[in-house]
Amino acid sequence: MIALCQPEKVHLCDGSEGEYNALLQEMVAKGTFLPLSPDKRPRSFLARSHPDDVARVEECTFICSQSKEDAGPTNNWSDPQLMHARLKGLFQGCMRGRTLYIIPFCMGTPGFPAARLGIQVTDSPYVVCHMRIMTSMGETILPLLEKASFVPCVHSVGVPLTSGVKDTAWPCNPEKRVIAHFPEEPSIWSFGSGYGGNALLGKKCLALRIASAMGRKEGWLAEHMLILGIENPEGKKRYFAAAFPSACGKTNLAMVRSLLPGWKISCVGDDIAWIHIGEDGRWYACNPEAGMFGVAPGTSAVSNPSAMEAIASDTLFTNVALTDKGDVWWEGMTKESPAHLTDWQGRSWTPASGIKASHPNARFTVPIRRCPVFDPTGIQKGAVPLSAILFGGRQPTRVPLVCEARSFAHGVLMGAALSSQTTAAAKGKEGVVRHDPFAMLPFCGYHMGDYFAHWLDMGARTKPPRIFQVNWFLQDAGGKILWPGFSDNVRVLKWIFERLDDVHLGKELPIGIVPASGELDLSGLSLPASALEQLVAYNPAAWKKEAEELTRYFAQFAPHFPAALQQELDHLQQS
Repeated sequence: MIALCQPEKVHLCDGSEGEYNALLQEMVAKGTFLPLSPDKRPRSFLARSHPDDVARVEECTFICSQSKEDAGPTNNWSDPQLMHARLKGLFQGCMRGRTLYIIPFCMGTPGFPAARLGIQVTDSPYVVCHMRIMTSMGETILPLLEKASFVPCVHSVGVPLTSGVKDTAWPCNPEKRVIAHFPEEPSIWSFGSGYGGNALLGKKCLALRIASAMGRKEGWLAEHMLILGIENPEGKKRYFAAAFPSACGKTNLAMVRSLLPGWKISCVGDDIAWIHIGEDGRWYACNPEAGMFGVAPGTSAVSNPSAMEAIASDTLFTNVALTDKGDVWWEGMTKESPAHLTDWQGRSWTPASGIKASHPNARFTVPIRRCPVFDPTGIQKGAVPLSAILFGGRQPTRVPLVCEARSFAHGVLMGAALSSQTTAAAKGKEGVVRHDPFAMLPFCGYHMGDYFAHWLDMGARTKPPRIFQVNWFLQDAGGKILWPGFSDNVRVLKWIFERLDDVHLGKELPIGIVPASGELDLSGLSLPASALEQLVAYNPAAWKKEAEELTRYFAQFAPHFPAALQQELDHLQQS
């Protein structure tokens, strides 16, 4: 890589605090990072990206499997040989004038069987600092590399500092941007972007796209899921995993504060779950990440007090607004916006500006151990046993507040049928309802039909968790959201917990089991009876229409679409 990229310097990262602080100060001097007020936000910094480098770029993301058929219809595919030739041309001399940083890292708890090793080379100190937060990295990983294989992760911002080229605070090359995954090798190559999952290659690239292909081959699952612990007043504790498309409340649920006396919630992970089968046949999940890369807009003391406490210090912010007192702000943080701000592009901003002060996909990056409800059990034991899996998205109609699948196969259909309104996490139009199976549409590294079959196979030979679907976003006829959400979602988690113990709870509908009258704990909540009825209502016509739409959508996966899911779909259509 040194010979190919031709950097001016090479630095092997040790992962130390001294190295981290030195890189931050280098970027402050360059203008990449702005230190926040130590009185307002100690040891925290703000970065502003290039306006065309703000989110995932799915149209530039490729699965380079040997067979196009293996990539399936939902992925962009490229021939591996052709892509390698293209990448070799892009990376030739791409780091001239820059430093090539070597980052040895581990996803998952180092030393445990579920953990996976990687080495990322990059010319971005911004990436180095974020990888230090998001992974276990540095010299402690080097001894592990002597005994295990690793995934090569190659990244460049794509702007060599040749003669006459002046560096910028946020170098990137959007015109030549490409993020390529080679599942059979495996390896990851990313060029032209310095932002988020495009550049932090341990995150979506390794932990989901490459890991999902690994899991298919080795008999486990890599999922876009949070992991939380829930404990009842008697001290009985269970763990749930939940899949939500990006910016649909996943982080909020992962660290929700319980408002029910005696019930406790803890956070194992907020974004990714690697699920393996234990010797007892149960499903065990680990969070492969060491940090949180959360969406800032909408995060507040009301929606997520735990996150707000976590980011009170030692946090890296990207594309949020800056207050006149040296703190950060974003839409939804407070009821009233400040009278004046510096927006995410460095411009003077007032409420009369008519534009948002923060980018809708603005982010905070913070060690997960700073979360006040962080559950270290996953690190200490390597994984936690799963009792339930939840699927949910932004659905204004049809999908009840909570509904348990009739069977595991029915639960897989729930995951496969997941759809949600698009958000700013990915480049493109927002607010459009799109299918997002298992919240994995942008992240599954192989054919989605084979992915459904892998889920069914995992359930058939193990003791899988029970499956539920939730929907915090159901609206009435006037467009008002019926359920208060946020901390009140604990009421739904409590019902799921109790349903796991008592199968006589709930009432059965053609679409599954929903809470019967009086079963949801609504103590202290003023919710009209009519609203509660709508939250668990069943509309046969709407579901029949949904079954017809799903039939059209799933047709693209033939002949890989599993027969068991077709049977579940036929049942839904006949209900």
